[in-house]
Amino acid sequence: MPALVVGPMLRHVDSVSASIWVETSEPCTVTVETAGGAYRSPTFTVHGHHYAIVDLVGLSQDIASYSVSLDGDQVWPLAGRPASRVRLLPAEGPRRLAFGSCRTSVPHDSAHVRTHGDDVLRAYGVSLMRADEQEWPDLLLLLGDQVYADSPSPQMLDYIHARRTTEPQGEIADFEEYAELYRQAWTDPEIRWLLSTVPTAMIFDDHDLRDDWNTSQSWREKMALTSWWPRRVVAGLGAYFVYQHLGNLTPAERAADPLVRELTEGGGDGGPALDAFAAKADAEPSSNRWSYTRDLGHTRLIMIDTRCARQLTPGDRRMLDPDEWAWLQEQAATPAERLVIGSSIPFLLPEGVHGVQNWNEALCDGKWGRTAQRLSEQLRQAVDLEHWAAFRRSFEDLGRMLVKLGKPAVILSGDVHYSYLAKASAGQIYQVVCSPIRNPLSRLLRWANVLTQFGLATLVGSLLARLAGIPRPPFRWRVTKGPLFQNALATLTFPDTITWYESVGDGVRPIDSARLA
Repeated sequence: MPALVVGPMLRHVDSVSASIWVETSEPCTVTVETAGGAYRSPTFTVHGHHYAIVDLVGLSQDIASYSVSLDGDQVWPLAGRPASRVRLLPAEGPRRLAFGSCRTSVPHDSAHVRTHGDDVLRAYGVSLMRADEQEWPDLLLLLGDQVYADSPSPQMLDYIHARRTTEPQGEIADFEEYAELYRQAWTDPEIRWLLSTVPTAMIFDDHDLRDDWNTSQSWREKMALTSWWPRRVVAGLGAYFVYQHLGNLTPAERAADPLVRELTEGGGDGGPALDAFAAKADAEPSSNRWSYTRDLGHTRLIMIDTRCARQLTPGDRRMLDPDEWAWLQEQAATPAERLVIGSSIPFLLPEGVHGVQNWNEALCDGKWGRTAQRLSEQLRQAVDLEHWAAFRRSFEDLGRMLVKLGKPAVILSGDVHYSYLAKASAGQIYQVVCSPIRNPLSRLLRWANVLTQFGLATLVGSLLARLAGIPRPPFRWRVTKGPLFQNALATLTFPDTITWYESVGDGVRPIDSARLA
């Protein structure tokens, strides 16, 4: 009898439809039953794993509860848990978005809490179970590092060691291990309920594949020489497509996608087709687009791929290659009251750090000679100098575009393991960072970040950039709130309120809040 392995996960939701994703233990027909009718989809198979995405279409009102059956046997909801439900996106747009990034998947016992802190996503789920529906977010944005493929939990390491002794030891190797990594990340009962009830939109960052993924051309060349990386990157991108990207798409986008059609209609195991797609997506980024948009009434949401779509040519580095940049310009120009841009890595860093990254990029491009170039490349990879500031031309292009558009633009990011709000001096450009959900810096590293990114870098960053002959940015900005180092999840309550939450007891409480003004 088939069982539910992961899910149900409520993914794309608009004013008339909702999509529910599942993984099952065997091929079967998945049925989502509601008071208004039943919706069905057969599973498809990839590398021996079975998935389905069920579209609930033609909806005219919220669904107070739904159940999931596999070949007629009900497997959801879990006994003793609240009902899962579907709230359609209001026509005027969402009232509230929740967002965050960087979540390790370790147990919730006291030993792991001491090192990893409380899981704020889990605590948030518990809070929502008790909260009035008006307090629920209309959408949850997961902005990268949903899983840590390069730093698995002890439980994941036990799984790896039980099945192989080959390289890479201590890291994910193939699709089978990615499937287990996602299962461990998303099957805690409170997490499972939250993801079954709140729609999600996701984008990857480096740890979904590996630390420093696509930092530079030098990094790619180094990784290509390893025996295991080609298999790993294919497995990582393939797993990301199935577990994360598939649910980012609208039903119409999935219907038009040739790979989705091949997986769902081709019969047999779609593993080879997925692998071929992933290999090409890594080798030729313009062959596929991971970025996507959602029209949210008053808001245009643009989720940007800031990892796979990079142009890494020394001397002409770009965060987004020409095709991706042209696409972003077109999407940003679409009429909307405001833009919300999901970028896994921050656009506006503390100004001093921005200057350091500008300087490092110039030296990596040979500004001070070959020896400085070599050492600067080592520094770039060692301390993660790879944000928008380290792709200066792309930073300036995006900044000027947002100023010219003249509408509020809120950039939501993670990655840096502290949270803050920054505001540009020109236009209505705001950077809001919420990181980590569960992976805090040690006390020593917290102080090191304060001293280097908000202290030392502030003094020397601009000087280094000037010494390297780098022009000033098109505008200035300042951090107006933070840094906050706790594990956190944040909300954007439209039109202008940001609130960061931390875990407390059996729920969450606000750490701090700010107005976008």
